[in-house]
Amino acid sequence: MIIPFTKAHGAKNDFLLTWDTDVPSVDLPPAARIICDRHTGVGADGWLIISKSTQADVHGTIRLFNPDGTEPEISGNGTRCAAAFLIEAGLAEREVRIMTGAGVKHLRVIERNGWRYGFEMNMGRPSIETQHVRFSLPLSTGPQECTIVNVGNPQCAVFVDNFDFDWRKMGAEIESHEYFPKHTNVSFVKVMDDHTIDVRFFERGVGETMSSGTGSTGAAAAALARGEVTANVRILTAAGPLMLRRDGANLYLIGPAEIVAKGEFAL
Repeated sequence: MIIPFTKAHGAKNDFLLTWDTDVPSVDLPPAARIICDRHTGVGADGWLIISKSTQADVHGTIRLFNPDGTEPEISGNGTRCAAAFLIEAGLAEREVRIMTGAGVKHLRVIERNGWRYGFEMNMGRPSIETQHVRFSLPLSTGPQECTIVNVGNPQCAVFVDNFDFDWRKMGAEIESHEYFPKHTNVSFVKVMDDHTIDVRFFERGVGETMSSGTGSTGAAAAALARGEVTANVRILTAAGPLMLRRDGANLYLIGPAEIVAKGEFAL
């Protein structure tokens, strides 16, 4: 079977996007494992299945599959990529509303240059579930105190003084810890100043990623809740900075999305 795709990335967090009508009879979880494989497939941090919406105030609906075939609620970077995809398809212009597994998300174009976009996305109101929780991990050493946040998907923010330890191993242990029966995304957060944090990401069902939209939002929300930062936050990632502003109870994430390729995959 031939599956058409568009490839895009949001701050080097890359995704494949396909219309649902192009995969009507495909078992999506195993197909995601195949198409996202970086050696034998196209390669991506996730596969987004896009549906045209039947609701007047929603431009499209997305389902996201991780490279391991699991289906998370939402990806912030992936949703920006889906917004660019819908605009390119002529289904939206400067304002885009997308139904995700975490509800409808509203995005606004703040800049555009060809297939490169800058969006501001309303990430909603974060829920701080636990500010301070300490885990006993079997293998890792180093800081283990975490702040648990929900930003449409589960986030665990670990505050650290530096990244000079095996944070990937610790991320894997926390992701699958018994405290999280459905697993969690993990962010390691270094506070730089009152408005800046440096973050490393270990995502549920993916592993290490260069950036994460929901991970950045969760890390900033945790830092705000703990009083580590104030007001607007600059989030440093391995892929470059993202900006987050707070307006009342809602958080707005500003970041890029770029369409980089189109093609077909032989499943």
